[in-house]
Amino acid sequence: MRSLLQGRLRNTHLPATKAMMPLYEAVVNSIHAIEEDAERFGRPITDYEVEVEIARESTLWSSDGRSSDDRIIGFSIKDNGAGFNDENWSSFNTLDTLHKVNKGSRGIGRLMWLKAFRDVEVDSVFLASDGIFMRRRFGFDPHTDVTAHGEPEETKDQRQTVVKLNGFIKPYLDYAPKTAQSISNGILEHCLWYFVRAEGVPKISVIDGDVVVDLFDLYDQHMHASARAEEVYIGDYSFEITHVKFRANVSKPNSLNYCAAGRLVKTEPLKNYIQSITKTLVDAQGGYTYSAYLTSPYLNDRVVEQRVGFLIEDENGGLFDGSELSFRDIRNAVIPRIKEFLEESLRQNIEDSAERIEDFVTTRAPRYRSILRHIDAEELVIDPSISDRDLDILLHRQLYKVEEKILEDGHNILVPFNGETEGDYRSRVEQYLQKVSDLKQSDLANYVTHRKVILELLEAAIYKDSNGNFSREDVLHDLIVPMQKTSDDYEFRRENLWLIDERLTFHDFLASDLPLSSMMITADSSGKEPDVASIRIFDTPFLVSEKKDPPASLTIIEIKRPMRNNYIAGKDEKSDPIRQSLDYLARLRRGAATRRGRKIPNADRIPGFIYIVADLTDKMIECCHLFNLTRTYDGLGYFGYHPNEAYNAYIQVISFDGLLQGAKERNRAFFDRLGLPAR
Repeated sequence: MRSLLQGRLRNTHLPATKAMMPLYEAVVNSIHAIEEDAERFGRPITDYEVEVEIARESTLWSSDGRSSDDRIIGFSIKDNGAGFNDENWSSFNTLDTLHKVNKGSRGIGRLMWLKAFRDVEVDSVFLASDGIFMRRRFGFDPHTDVTAHGEPEETKDQRQTVVKLNGFIKPYLDYAPKTAQSISNGILEHCLWYFVRAEGVPKISVIDGDVVVDLFDLYDQHMHASARAEEVYIGDYSFEITHVKFRANVSKPNSLNYCAAGRLVKTEPLKNYIQSITKTLVDAQGGYTYSAYLTSPYLNDRVVEQRVGFLIEDENGGLFDGSELSFRDIRNAVIPRIKEFLEESLRQNIEDSAERIEDFVTTRAPRYRSILRHIDAEELVIDPSISDRDLDILLHRQLYKVEEKILEDGHNILVPFNGETEGDYRSRVEQYLQKVSDLKQSDLANYVTHRKVILELLEAAIYKDSNGNFSREDVLHDLIVPMQKTSDDYEFRRENLWLIDERLTFHDFLASDLPLSSMMITADSSGKEPDVASIRIFDTPFLVSEKKDPPASLTIIEIKRPMRNNYIAGKDEKSDPIRQSLDYLARLRRGAATRRGRKIPNADRIPGFIYIVADLTDKMIECCHLFNLTRTYDGLGYFGYHPNEAYNAYIQVISFDGLLQGAKERNRAFFDRLGLPAR
């Protein structure tokens, strides 16, 4: 058997992700041995036991001082079933044996032992045909095949078989679970069919040093209700669906599971086929996750020998083409039964989902309101526990689909379809226009929501941080308008000049945080900039018209650090932000021109506007008084006019509180219209 075994091992495929399959096969073999003995002596299966002991590197099968952090080196599987009697011994020595074909066995489970483990040791006490208990010991490895350790000998020990899987091999070891709890969960899930069937299952426990996990207790803990089975015919084949509810604390997806001979072979997430299913389902008894286990002689006959898949096509050319079912045929018959079983929970999901989306759209993202009716209802079923971030991403994907469909329809809307009546064509055009209108409402809502977010960021930025510091000028500057950009730059699109004045959005050219000498709208070539060392940043001017003989205006904006109080009124441009801004305006006037280089007539007489965003500290107020500025009615700013012909400037000083309050008041009507909460 040596050359045959080595050849078969080379051709036996076991993915590293299926690292626990050899252990599962050993447990199922123990169950089969117990079934054989129970049938022979008429005993209930529940009278038997299977023990799985985890061997770790530090203990070498000892139970002393074991830690779950120690590397797993093997497993010991012990049962009190029929054991390796002469018939089973002969079967074990025969590859592709037909001995347990009625149980769906292919005789290759032991090959997977040697794919993931260095060798196997077996010690079996069995009842011989003459009624005497005998012991048979043997080893199993890729090099020496099956090696008997002497002839069977009589023993007074009770019936028991121990299979030791020795030397866990990489990469299987790396993919295997590490704790007794996770290993127990895997065995339970793999062998679940035995737990829910009418015949029952032997007592199964997992031992890891002092830790003992009883799979009956685990099953009872995880079950939410008794499993229910139903039969369904697909073509000419009978299938049985076992519906199982697990408690919500089990970390597993809702799934459709294909089984062969009581073993779990293939799992598919139900979310791929039932949109209204969520990670955690709820019924009258609380939360749970759902699994459907599918069994059939059809699946038994078509499972690949390693039991890691089926010889079944995903989709056939036609319905039951050639009397062979595809996975699609099976799903088409099974999914409606699952939906019926989960009807109450799925209906609750739809209601909870709608409530979650309604709350999110109302309070956080009104941009999606107008396009919700254009999204398929099943596409809008979400887990109510979804985060705002993930829900926003999901709805944005749906918005993109609506936009894509509008674009597609737009190319066809002006051409009537063949055979389309005038009434049908008119109805199609009206539907298209309504969808376009809804999409534009969504765009407007998105822009208003953006403004709400910017105001929240501004409000956070003008207060001290956790370290007791105020935000730097560059942080606030970049929030209002990107630094070191002009209105020709793509990044400039994220400007928020409306925070200061809605009219500032309209201009022909704007430069931010750049030297005057680099701008085409002025002839000033000195390259003078604000003193970066003292103020570090400044907003440079923009010109507002490109018309013939334009009635142009020039604007300067200066942003200062919140609560700054080291100004010296009238001293120089570095110490006084008003004097600093007037100097910039005077320089900008020199040779003022349009962005295309046309000189502006009477540039010295066109109005200039200065906006200074700075908190009204004592020193800032002194600067305002020096230039005869008037306090606003709300006390949050100053305004005035400098008549000198070198300036001809309208000046407005706005505190950060005034900036925030004014922007909120101007936008409050929009926020109220969209139902956005305003503080």
